[in-house]
Amino acid sequence: MYKPLADEIRPSSLDDVVGQQHILGRDGLLRRIVESGQIPNMIFYGPSGTGKTTVARIIAERTQRSLRKLNATTAGIADIKRIIDELDTFMTPGGVLLYLDEIQYFNKKQQQSLLEFIEDGRITLIASTTENPYFCVFNAILSRSTVFEFKPIAAADAELAVRRAVDIMNARRESPLTLEEGVTARIASACGGDVRKAINAVELLFSAAWDRETVSLEDAVAVSQRSAMRYDRDGDEHFDILSALMKSLRGSDPDAAMHYLARLLEAGDLIGACRRILCSASEDIGMAWPQAVPIVKACVDSALQLGLPEARLPLAEACLVLATAPKSNSAVMAIDAALADVRAGRTGSIPRELQNVHADGAGFEREQGYKYPHNYEGHWVRQQYLPDELKDARYYEYGDNKTEQAARAYWERIKK
Repeated sequence: MYKPLADEIRPSSLDDVVGQQHILGRDGLLRRIVESGQIPNMIFYGPSGTGKTTVARIIAERTQRSLRKLNATTAGIADIKRIIDELDTFMTPGGVLLYLDEIQYFNKKQQQSLLEFIEDGRITLIASTTENPYFCVFNAILSRSTVFEFKPIAAADAELAVRRAVDIMNARRESPLTLEEGVTARIASACGGDVRKAINAVELLFSAAWDRETVSLEDAVAVSQRSAMRYDRDGDEHFDILSALMKSLRGSDPDAAMHYLARLLEAGDLIGACRRILCSASEDIGMAWPQAVPIVKACVDSALQLGLPEARLPLAEACLVLATAPKSNSAVMAIDAALADVRAGRTGSIPRELQNVHADGAGFEREQGYKYPHNYEGHWVRQQYLPDELKDARYYEYGDNKTEQAARAYWERIKK
């Protein structure tokens, strides 16, 4: 029976697991918990191919509990009931260690059915998910579990697994294959932190070279093309990249902005990129250079009309404009401060001078007292615009950039 290489090569001890040194290193918390033998309820969160299932299997082998495995994409309440029926029988003398893969696909009722048995310790739950558990796992399960984050595997660590896979594949052949220089490094760097993907690439390369003596770098490039992209339009990676793009623009790093824009465009997320770029023009550049808004809007309009791949050109221009522009968040601070007052009920009556005179009916016109600023020197006249309850409120503070300081000097001169 065929057994995938990725399954055959799966480590049997924590020492053989590549990556995850932050939790599995010599002083890693998860390693110390596993070695203690006292296994709590845990949720493993991270991308595919980062060792979640492997670590769960290693833990199961170190405990005295009966291992049961369910995949939430195919399992249901009936499967959970079968496990519950085995509790307190000779089939599960020490209780059950339940490994539940892809827990995000269990609905609230399915997750709740485990609560009683997790609570009294008859079931120890190890669940894995590729989605943020704080969004997809029921709170009662979360409160009884410890979340461990598994991170994408670094290329240097992935290369160790690739070399091990090559050794296994060569051991199956009468005459070992020779790999051109750079093959293992290419596969390791192109797998996007997914070891399973890297090992599958090795297996595919060896299958394609059944009548050859060498694995070429050209074949390695072909088999790993675009595989480094890790992107889920509805998942954390989507929002992480969008956030990184905007923070790079705000941080005035044009190189980082180009990198994250490229990742969005390569994934085909034109709309997401456009929205964040438009937002940054007002949120991060703002009053320091208000002309950024029409310039960026023109670039975004061009990108949407052109479509990909040509859209990359105006969007790159927009990102470079924003990343190298002076920065000010004074507009954000001003509107947020005003919103805070409004939401807290601090509003008050609009001054009579500012009310709409046409609201008065015939025969009920009142003296408004409004002073028209353009009739005065400098097009300004001292007049109260805020309600009485807020007449001393200050929402806007001039930024320390050239544009806003020039405006400040101008109005200080006028308002003397």
